[in-house]
Amino acid sequence: MTQASAKLIEAIADMREDEALALAREFLDAGGDPKEALDICRKAMDIVGRRFEQGEYFLPELMLAGEMLAQISAMVKPLLANQTQEEVKSAGTVVIGTVHGDLHDIGKNIVVFMLEVSGYKVVDLGIDVPVAKFVEKVSELQPPVLGLSGFLTLAFDSMKETIEGLAAAGLRDTVKIMIGGGQIDEAVRAYTGADAFGGNAMAAVSLCRQWIAQ
Repeated sequence: MTQASAKLIEAIADMREDEALALAREFLDAGGDPKEALDICRKAMDIVGRRFEQGEYFLPELMLAGEMLAQISAMVKPLLANQTQEEVKSAGTVVIGTVHGDLHDIGKNIVVFMLEVSGYKVVDLGIDVPVAKFVEKVSELQPPVLGLSGFLTLAFDSMKETIEGLAAAGLRDTVKIMIGGGQIDEAVRAYTGADAFGGNAMAAVSLCRQWIAQ
């Protein structure tokens, strides 16, 4: 790892936003590989995730990390414009959205970014997504993984309805479903019928690696 890479990882992980953005721009302007920039972001988020799990960081830090990564992603994506379609699809497709009745998207957006920097093609359906829209996209794209996000407790019923909708359409067995957001735990996973739940963005990436590698 170069000194420049280590400095950028440290700046992101330590929440030094202005410094992180300046270092990212400097790295790219100097001809740094945009894919390496994304890998740097992933490594920094691994550190952020560990600190969150250990109680050193909380939701505000995750939000700030998400904002930094979104800005760095905006710098990097134009430089990846010539990437071939095969490379983009190499890690697999993940469809994700916040279920109907819920308008929260901070956690979802962090998950989307982390999946993208990990090489997955992400189809983000946005917020307040009706059951029919999830069914339509799973039918159309046949993704190996579907992510259902929700922060409010009412989202638990929406997740359950979405999974039941997929079952009614004969699609449930074609896709692995992960849920996340708010106070989701094993009891909620069992209630909704999802395959697994993730406590943070890093857990979501880990689940995708397990499922898509199979």
